[in-house]
Formats: sequence, C-alpha cells, structure tokens
Amino acid sequence: MKPAPTPFTRAPFGPDTGVIRDSLYNRVPVNEHVLAVMATPEYLRLQRVKQLGWVFTVWPGATHTRYEHSLGVYHLARRALEALLALGAMPTATDAEMRVFLAAALLHDVGHYPYSHGIEELGPPVVPHEQAGIQLIEGSNLSSTLKRWGVDPAEVAQLVRPALGKDAPNGNARVYRALLSGALDVDKLDYLPRDARACNVPYGGVDVERLLDSLRVIDSPDGPTLALTEKGISPLHSLVRARQEMFDNVYWHHTNRACMAMLLRAVQDALDAGALRAHELTGQDDASLLALLSSRAMPPTTRALIGSLSVRRVHKRAIELATRSGPVFEKVDTLFYDPGARKRLELRLCAAVADATGLHVAAHELLLDIPKPEKWEVEVLVRYDRPPVGMEHVMSWNEATGMTGSDLATYESHQRRIRLVTSARLRDHVWELRDSTIIPTLLAADSLA
Repeated sequence: MKPAPTPFTRAPFGPDTGVIRDSLYNRVPVNEHVLAVMATPEYLRLQRVKQLGWVFTVWPGATHTRYEHSLGVYHLARRALEALLALGAMPTATDAEMRVFLAAALLHDVGHYPYSHGIEELGPPVVPHEQAGIQLIEGSNLSSTLKRWGVDPAEVAQLVRPALGKDAPNGNARVYRALLSGALDVDKLDYLPRDARACNVPYGGVDVERLLDSLRVIDSPDGPTLALTEKGISPLHSLVRARQEMFDNVYWHHTNRACMAMLLRAVQDALDAGALRAHELTGQDDASLLALLSSRAMPPTTRALIGSLSVRRVHKRAIELATRSGPVFEKVDTLFYDPGARKRLELRLCAAVADATGLHVAAHELLLDIPKPEKWEVEVLVRYDRPPVGMEHVMSWNEATGMTGSDLATYESHQRRIRLVTSARLRDHVWELRDSTIIPTLLAADSLA
C-alpha cells in the first residue's frame, strides 16, 4: 500500500493559523493571509451569492454560496500543488508564483454576479465576471491585502483572465492555468460534487482523490504541461459524464432556466431604459439586486418580472425546440450572441400572440431561453509508464480513449433545448399557436439582426 504523502509545509501554504470546517472536505487549513483575503468586503459578498442561482426553486437545499465554493477551489488547488511538489514535478516553481496561483484559486469568482452566469450573457456593456473580478483584485482594498501576502495583484489578474491565442501562458503558468481552468481543473472538481450534494442528486460523483493522485507535469514542445497517468483516465471520464449529467438534470432544469430568462430580461430592460448602469451590477448580491430591480426607478417590465420571481410565479415552458427542428433551432440559437435581437424577437412574439388571440399581451410575457453552448473538448495528455502494445508513452486524451469532442458535442446538441417560456395564462394559447404563428415568427428571426 502506498504511504500517505507527508503534508507539504513550504511558505506558500503555511504556517497554518486556523482551520475552516467545510461540508465537503471537513477541515480546510488556512493561514493568516488567506483569512485576511476572506475577511475583505469583496470576498464576504460571496456569502450572499448563491452558487446555483435559481436552482433552489426546484431543490430547496441548493442555497450554498460562491464563498464556500471559492474556499473549496483554494483547498483543492493547494492539494494539487502538494501532490505535484511531493513528486518533484515542478522543480522550478517558486514560492511567489505558487502564492499567486493559490490567490487566483481563492479569488477566481470574486467578480461573479448574483444568480449564476445569466446576467453576463447580456454582453457589453455588462462585462464577463472574470473582468469584473480583475477590477476588484487590482482595486485598492484587495490589492493591499494581497501585497501583504507577498502576492502581486497584477499576476493574479493575469491568471484569472481567460487566455486567448498569443496571450496563452508559458512556463509553469501553463500548469497553473490548466489546474485553474482546464479539462480537469479544481473549479469543476469542487463545484460538481458540491452542487450534487446540495441538490441530493446522484449525478455529480467525481473521484477527486484519484484524479489528484494521477496528476503529472511533463515536458512538451510548449513547455511544462499538465498531464494524467493512465489511472486518471477513468475518473476523468467520470468527471466529463458528471458534468453532462448535471447540465441535463440540474443546470438546464426548465424551472431554473425560466427564472434565469426572467431575470435576464428584467436586467436588460433596466439597462435599455437607462434606469440601471452596467457598473452598478458589480458588487450586488442576490438580495440587493432584487431590491434594486424592484425600486420605483425601474421600468414596469423589470418590476413586474422581479415581482413575479419574488413570489415564485415563474413563467412556464410552452414550446421547446430541439436541434432536430433544423432551421428554426439554428436561427434562434444564433440569438444567444445577440441579446438585443433576442429581445426584439420576444416583442414580436408578444405582438403576434396578441393579434392571434385578441388578448392583451404584456411585453414581458413571452421570453426565449437560449442556454449557452458549452465546450466539451477534453484537452489533456495521458502518460503511460509502461504503455500497452500499440500505445505511446504520451498520448492525447482522444488518442488514449478513442473519444473526440464531437462525440460529446453530439450528445449535448440532442439534450440542449431552446425554450419559449410564458406567463401561465398564455401557455395553452401559445401551444395551440405553435405551427400557425410561433414557428413562422421564429423563422423570421434573421430579419431582427
């Protein structure tokens, strides 16, 4: 039996001055600098931001927060480093860069908006939560706290910022970035089991211990690269499956998605009316955002939608579009990237239903829910110590398993639904008008761009 690894006690991790009890890991050791970051107003706000947005309307236990998730990501980041350092896998790693990595893990969601990811899907002038987080990390309060830890805020910001093309990291930063936002990153390793436990569903099981034990760093033409041993193949496959199952059953649940569509439109209308400015969204928590959007200064549609959400009067799914519906799905799907055109189509649908039924239809009673297209590629290397005949010492995930990104994407495309959600009183009317009015109106979506 392999002996348990000796806890690593280099400067980036200790000396530990306290322990925080966590629902997943029981004891999370922390030092005075981690506690200082967690005591900042920016981090404390995450205690009031639910991790899963409106999922609690379906699973009442899903009220865990970005605060505890972020602590969990820090804990797994530390454990991953401990495992790699114990193997001698990162001989050139410095204490300073490891502190930057741990700070980035702790603060990766510090700029997150309330109610999960929906608000940032509006696009400019609403910035992605990573960019909002970078502004906070480089702000005077968090910046001074990080500097007392011996951490450069600009380097933390660089690690949190998504890498694109020529800006992709090199050296050890490639490994840190892969651990923070890659195929088997510590973000997923925390949120999938944590979300599954909160919802009491069997879908998010991940063998975190085996994945951490199988981590390796290998030399590649691009520099140090995170890889797995062959023992990590099965648990990584389970991780991918767990993520898909959580999307199918929890994240894409029709009630959660209807609530998100309502919030999205409420914020959009407030921004369009000039009653809300994008920068005011940064720093809001769940309760303060609803209070802000309920104020008299907001447009009637915003107040109506937030009023309905506050009493759980949620829009109902009236029509679902599957990818096999062909052109109608394709036309509407493109509107994910054009929220303004999506809103114009929603208004056109309201007018069409009003004309067909003779009913008064308010501008917010028909909404389109278009889930974000997810990336299912597994870009990781697998290392065999003694490869089977026909295999190489180092292979891509696709070569080692025979699975491709298109295999995963095909499943997703058949599971992902675009929904037209409506007020309860209009649901049956909209269904009856599906072929005569709704589908023709959706097919005309390209005239809205």
